[in-house]
Amino acid sequence: MRSRRVGRRIAVMNVRVEDLKALPLTDRLRLVEDLWDSIAEELQKAPASAELQAEMERRRQAYLRDPKSAEDWDVVRRRLEKRK
Repeated sequence: MRSRRVGRRIAVMNVRVEDLKALPLTDRLRLVEDLWDSIAEELQKAPASAELQAEMERRRQAYLRDPKSAEDWDVVRRRLEKRK
């Protein structure tokens, strides 16, 4: 079932965004978590494109040739944060 936006209303659910905003914070967080989890689940099921698969394999092969070329995520994140 697909939903479509009609003004500030989601047609399938027949719920006004303003009503959702009026929910207690914990309920809104739970709703966002549930929605995000359902999106992530669908994305996990979606097949990677041939281009993405080729790029992942290229990177895997580069790593196998030179494992020391890989960087720890924390190091990369700190470097990126310094750019801000």
